[in-house]
Amino acid sequence: MRPAAPGPDGGDQRRASGRERHTQKITVYLSAEELLDLERARLALLRYGAAADRGRIVREAIAVLLADLDARGQDSLLARRIASAARQEHATGTAESAV
Repeated sequence: MRPAAPGPDGGDQRRASGRERHTQKITVYLSAEELLDLERARLALLRYGAAADRGRIVREAIAVLLADLDARGQDSLLARRIASAARQEHATGTAESAV
């Protein structure tokens, strides 16, 4: 586990693992729109001179969000978005299924 660190505003010590052999794996299912957004992000980074594959982008995004969660707790972007989605699901009677 990586150490807790300040949020994404700078000085955050949580780093994505980068280009190395990864021995742990998860499967994440994305909608077509989410996958297209990820590919657009990859192409945008390429235009900015920062080539990265989709896995690297996902690992970086996770590192940034977890650093923010460590630093800001329930005020973090991740906690606020998940809480908001849960409230919306509760209000509409829908729930995201766990796979």
